[in-house]
Amino acid sequence: MTKILVTGGAGFIASHFIDRVLRTTDWEVVVLDRFTYASNGLLRLKEIGAYDNPRVKIHVVDVSRPFSSALAKEIGSVDYFMHMAAGTHVDNSIACPRDFIEANTFGTLEMLEYARKLPNLRKFVYFSTDEVFGPAAVGQRFKEWDRYNSCNPYSATKAGGEELALAWANTYGVPVVITHTMNIIGERQHYEKFVPRVVRSVLRGSEILIHTDPKTGLPGSRNYLHCQDVADGSMFLLEKGEIREKYNIAGGEDVSNLVVAQSVARILGKPLHYRQVNPTDVRPGFDVRYGLCGERMAHLGWKQVRRFDDNIRSVVEWMVRPENIHWLHMEA
Repeated sequence: MTKILVTGGAGFIASHFIDRVLRTTDWEVVVLDRFTYASNGLLRLKEIGAYDNPRVKIHVVDVSRPFSSALAKEIGSVDYFMHMAAGTHVDNSIACPRDFIEANTFGTLEMLEYARKLPNLRKFVYFSTDEVFGPAAVGQRFKEWDRYNSCNPYSATKAGGEELALAWANTYGVPVVITHTMNIIGERQHYEKFVPRVVRSVLRGSEILIHTDPKTGLPGSRNYLHCQDVADGSMFLLEKGEIREKYNIAGGEDVSNLVVAQSVARILGKPLHYRQVNPTDVRPGFDVRYGLCGERMAHLGWKQVRRFDDNIRSVVEWMVRPENIHWLHMEA
């Protein structure tokens, strides 16, 4: 039986990936998570049917600490390793950079050390971010091996993890594959992220801040990928990705954050109250725009399926259903 280990498995993106594995394979899944605030406890795993699934084993583990031999023995042989555990909220990384160095950099170190002791491991996928490249000019899209330009502690820790992964691949033969992804939206996302925050603000009639480049007067923009596209791209790379290579799981549409907020308000049928602000006044190290080139994945045979307009509508409508409103931590 094929076995896949997923760190941060109770998190937003990893839980959607696990859902994809359970729906499309007969693999066994091992989940490692320390269940911080961002995990929302076991709720995501319960909602995707993973909590009481006999194919899934869940372990409460801080991956930034060395593995115990007892846990390693209990897990046993592993075929695929998805290292998705990470602190991701940039504001938190600015407030407490040490926490992110421990979780993201030391967490990657410990997982690589564990992985190099797995004799049957086929692939170790390190899940990185477009933010390691820093801000992209309008029309610019970074390729996989372009230089880093980390502008905040979060992106610096992810870039550091990439370098560790490559070093362990080159020195110890760990079968590393590295991914970069864009901003991701979807069901069961933590309410601190942009789209859930906009939904909360629109429902409450409160003001949302739109970070705007003071030089151009343009709002910040992102490529928004649906979490299911990311899960599909990640599964694709387990089959097609080459060892010691990097791949961009990229979206194709640049969307300004103001357009995102306006779309949310239109879907909800309520007014949008917003104020455009200089991002450096509220967050140092803000990147106005990110850009990834998706040509490499396209040449392999993968590209984004879902369009932004369809994604944002389906996600917002899902969030405000009575049975899902708890993900916004508010009453409807």
